[in-house]
Amino acid sequence: MTSEFPEAGEFLDAEGGGPQETAAPGPAAGPTPTDGPTASAAAGEPAADLAADLAATQATVAALTNDLQRLQAEYVNYKRRVDRDRDLVKQNATFSVLAALLPVLDDLDRAREHGELEGGFKAVADSLERIVSAHGLEKFGRPGDEFDPRFHEALMHAHSSKVTTTTCQDIISAGYQIGDRVVRPARVTVVDPEPEQEQAQTEQAQAEQAQDTPTESGQ
Repeated sequence: MTSEFPEAGEFLDAEGGGPQETAAPGPAAGPTPTDGPTASAAAGEPAADLAADLAATQATVAALTNDLQRLQAEYVNYKRRVDRDRDLVKQNATFSVLAALLPVLDDLDRAREHGELEGGFKAVADSLERIVSAHGLEKFGRPGDEFDPRFHEALMHAHSSKVTTTTCQDIISAGYQIGDRVVRPARVTVVDPEPEQEQAQTEQAQAEQAQDTPTESGQ
Protein backbone atom coordinates (compact mmCIF):
# COMPACT_ATOMS: atom_id res chain seq x y z
CA MET A 1 0.00 0.00 0.00
CA THR A 2 1.46 3.24 -1.10
CA SER A 3 1.07 6.59 0.63
CA GLU A 4 -1.16 9.18 -0.92
CA PHE A 5 1.04 12.02 0.14
CA PRO A 6 4.26 12.93 -1.68
CA GLU A 7 7.44 12.42 0.09
CA ALA A 8 9.48 15.34 1.24
CA GLY A 9 10.95 17.24 -1.65
CA GLU A 10 8.29 16.11 -4.09
CA PHE A 11 5.12 17.89 -5.25
CA LEU A 12 2.61 17.57 -8.00
CA ASP A 13 2.74 20.11 -10.76
CA ALA A 14 -0.33 22.10 -11.63
CA GLU A 15 -1.26 19.83 -14.50
CA GLY A 16 -1.04 16.62 -12.48
CA GLY A 17 2.34 15.69 -13.65
CA GLY A 18 4.75 13.58 -11.76
CA PRO A 19 6.79 14.67 -8.82
CA GLN A 20 9.53 17.26 -9.33
CA GLU A 21 12.68 17.89 -7.35
CA THR A 22 12.77 21.20 -5.46
CA ALA A 23 15.98 23.17 -5.34
CA ALA A 24 17.56 23.62 -1.97
CA PRO A 25 17.37 27.15 -0.70
CA GLY A 26 20.62 29.12 -1.33
CA PRO A 27 21.89 32.62 -1.52
CA ALA A 28 20.16 35.02 -3.75
CA ALA A 29 21.55 35.17 -7.21
CA GLY A 30 23.51 38.35 -8.00
CA PRO A 31 26.64 39.62 -9.63
CA THR A 32 29.86 38.20 -8.26
CA PRO A 33 32.89 40.43 -7.62
CA THR A 34 35.53 40.34 -10.29
CA ASP A 35 39.07 41.63 -10.76
CA GLY A 36 38.07 44.04 -13.47
CA PRO A 37 39.38 47.59 -14.11
CA THR A 38 37.42 49.14 -11.27
CA ALA A 39 39.04 46.92 -8.63
CA SER A 40 42.56 47.49 -10.09
CA ALA A 41 42.11 51.26 -10.05
CA ALA A 42 40.87 51.18 -6.48
CA ALA A 43 43.91 49.15 -5.41
CA GLY A 44 46.40 51.27 -7.40
CA GLU A 45 45.36 54.70 -6.12
CA PRO A 46 46.66 54.22 -2.52
CA ALA A 47 49.97 52.84 -3.83
CA ALA A 48 50.43 55.81 -6.18
CA ASP A 49 49.64 58.27 -3.38
CA LEU A 50 52.12 56.50 -1.08
CA ALA A 51 54.87 56.63 -3.73
CA ALA A 52 54.22 60.34 -4.32
CA ASP A 53 54.36 61.08 -0.58
CA LEU A 54 57.59 59.08 -0.28
CA ALA A 55 59.18 60.97 -3.19
CA ALA A 56 58.14 64.32 -1.70
CA THR A 57 59.53 63.33 1.70
CA GLN A 58 62.83 62.21 0.17
CA ALA A 59 63.12 65.50 -1.73
CA THR A 60 62.47 67.46 1.48
CA VAL A 61 65.07 65.43 3.38
CA ALA A 62 67.63 65.97 0.60
CA ALA A 63 66.99 69.73 0.58
CA LEU A 64 67.29 69.94 4.37
CA THR A 65 70.47 67.85 4.28
CA ASN A 66 72.01 70.18 1.68
CA ASP A 67 71.07 73.20 3.79
CA LEU A 68 72.60 71.60 6.87
CA GLN A 69 75.82 70.76 5.03
CA ARG A 70 76.04 74.29 3.65
CA LEU A 71 75.50 75.82 7.08
CA GLN A 72 78.07 73.48 8.58
CA ALA A 73 80.64 74.44 5.93
CA GLU A 74 79.92 78.13 6.50
CA TYR A 75 80.35 77.68 10.24
CA VAL A 76 83.65 75.85 9.81
CA ASN A 77 84.95 78.60 7.52
CA TYR A 78 83.73 81.27 9.92
CA LYS A 79 85.43 79.56 12.87
CA ARG A 80 88.69 79.25 10.96
CA ARG A 81 88.53 82.92 9.99
CA VAL A 82 87.81 83.97 13.57
CA ASP A 83 90.65 81.81 14.91
CA ARG A 84 93.02 83.21 12.28
CA ASP A 85 92.02 86.79 13.10
CA ARG A 86 92.38 86.10 16.82
CA ASP A 87 95.87 84.68 16.31
CA LEU A 88 96.82 87.64 14.13
CA VAL A 89 95.64 90.11 16.75
CA LYS A 90 97.59 88.22 19.40
CA GLN A 91 100.73 88.17 17.24
CA ASN A 92 100.46 91.89 16.49
CA ALA A 93 99.99 92.70 20.17
CA THR A 94 103.00 90.58 21.12
CA PHE A 95 105.02 92.16 18.31
CA SER A 96 104.19 95.68 19.50
CA VAL A 97 105.05 94.97 23.15
CA LEU A 98 108.32 93.21 22.37
CA ALA A 99 109.33 95.88 19.85
CA ALA A 100 108.89 98.50 22.57
CA LEU A 101 111.28 96.54 24.81
CA LEU A 102 114.15 96.43 22.29
CA PRO A 103 115.82 99.64 23.57
CA VAL A 104 115.83 98.12 27.07
CA LEU A 105 117.44 94.94 25.74
CA ASP A 106 120.05 97.06 23.93
CA ASP A 107 120.88 98.82 27.21
CA LEU A 108 121.28 95.44 28.90
CA ASP A 109 123.67 94.31 26.16
CA ARG A 110 125.80 97.44 26.55
CA ALA A 111 125.82 97.06 30.32
CA ARG A 112 126.91 93.44 29.94
CA GLU A 113 129.73 94.44 27.57
CA HIS A 114 131.04 96.97 30.11
CA GLY A 115 130.76 94.57 33.04
CA GLU A 116 128.04 96.58 34.74
CA LEU A 117 125.46 93.82 34.79
CA GLU A 118 125.98 92.42 38.30
CA GLY A 119 124.08 91.62 41.46
CA GLY A 120 120.34 92.17 41.58
CA PHE A 121 120.42 94.12 38.32
CA LYS A 122 121.77 91.02 36.59
CA ALA A 123 118.99 88.87 38.02
CA VAL A 124 116.38 91.33 36.72
CA ALA A 125 118.05 91.40 33.30
CA ASP A 126 118.18 87.61 33.09
CA SER A 127 114.52 87.35 34.09
CA LEU A 128 113.47 89.89 31.44
CA GLU A 129 115.42 88.08 28.73
CA ARG A 130 113.83 84.77 29.69
CA ILE A 131 110.35 86.31 29.51
CA VAL A 132 110.82 87.82 26.05
CA SER A 133 112.41 84.59 24.84
CA ALA A 134 109.41 82.62 26.12
CA HIS A 135 107.17 84.85 23.97
CA GLY A 136 109.13 83.88 20.84
CA LEU A 137 111.61 86.77 20.59
CA GLU A 138 114.92 85.48 19.16
CA LYS A 139 118.17 87.38 19.02
CA PHE A 140 120.49 87.15 16.01
CA GLY A 141 123.57 88.82 14.58
CA ARG A 142 127.19 87.82 15.27
CA PRO A 143 130.51 88.93 13.87
CA GLY A 144 131.48 86.73 10.94
CA ASP A 145 127.92 86.13 9.73
CA GLU A 146 127.44 86.46 6.00
CA PHE A 147 125.65 89.69 5.24
CA ASP A 148 121.98 89.22 4.39
CA PRO A 149 119.96 92.36 3.64
CA ARG A 150 116.85 90.66 4.96
CA PHE A 151 118.37 90.43 8.44
CA HIS A 152 121.17 92.99 8.50
CA GLU A 153 121.33 96.73 8.11
CA ALA A 154 124.78 97.86 6.97
CA LEU A 155 125.95 101.09 8.62
CA MET A 156 129.52 101.07 7.31
CA HIS A 157 131.41 99.32 4.49
CA ALA A 158 135.06 98.39 4.27
CA HIS A 159 137.29 96.01 2.29
CA SER A 160 139.39 93.16 3.54
CA SER A 161 141.53 90.48 1.97
CA LYS A 162 140.47 88.07 4.70
CA VAL A 163 136.95 87.61 3.43
CA THR A 164 135.60 86.17 0.22
CA THR A 165 132.00 87.41 0.60
CA THR A 166 130.38 90.42 2.20
CA THR A 167 130.64 89.67 5.91
CA CYS A 168 129.36 91.25 9.12
CA GLN A 169 132.33 92.61 11.06
CA ASP A 170 130.92 94.42 14.10
CA ILE A 171 127.44 94.21 15.59
CA ILE A 172 126.30 97.67 16.59
CA SER A 173 122.96 96.38 17.85
CA ALA A 174 121.56 92.87 17.73
CA GLY A 175 118.65 91.94 15.54
CA TYR A 176 115.46 90.30 16.77
CA GLN A 177 112.80 88.19 15.15
CA ILE A 178 109.62 86.35 16.09
CA GLY A 179 109.43 83.18 14.04
CA ASP A 180 110.07 84.24 10.44
CA ARG A 181 109.02 87.83 11.10
CA VAL A 182 111.90 90.27 11.64
CA VAL A 183 111.18 92.71 14.44
CA ARG A 184 114.36 94.66 13.80
CA PRO A 185 117.34 93.89 11.58
CA ALA A 186 120.79 93.75 13.13
CA ARG A 187 122.76 96.97 12.67
CA VAL A 188 126.24 95.98 11.55
CA THR A 189 129.42 97.10 9.86
CA VAL A 190 130.39 94.97 6.89
CA VAL A 191 133.56 94.18 4.99
CA ASP A 192 133.69 93.33 1.33
CA PRO A 193 136.41 91.38 -0.50
CA GLU A 194 139.21 93.45 -2.02
CA PRO A 195 138.36 94.58 -5.57
CA GLU A 196 141.39 92.76 -6.99
CA GLN A 197 140.54 89.65 -5.05
CA GLU A 198 136.92 89.88 -6.13
CA GLN A 199 137.95 90.25 -9.76
CA ALA A 200 140.32 87.28 -9.45
CA GLN A 201 137.53 85.20 -7.99
CA THR A 202 135.25 86.21 -10.85
CA GLU A 203 137.85 85.26 -13.42
CA GLN A 204 138.49 81.95 -11.70
CA ALA A 205 134.77 81.17 -11.64
CA GLN A 206 134.51 81.99 -15.34
CA ALA A 207 137.49 79.77 -16.12
CA GLU A 208 135.99 76.87 -14.18
CA GLN A 209 132.71 77.35 -15.98
CA ALA A 210 134.48 77.32 -19.36
CA GLN A 211 136.23 74.06 -18.46
CA ASP A 212 132.95 72.44 -17.49
CA THR A 213 131.25 73.54 -20.74
CA PRO A 214 131.99 71.10 -23.65
CA THR A 215 133.34 72.66 -26.86
CA GLU A 216 131.73 72.12 -30.24
CA SER A 217 134.68 70.03 -31.51
CA GLY A 218 134.40 67.67 -28.57
CA GLN A 219 130.69 67.05 -29.03
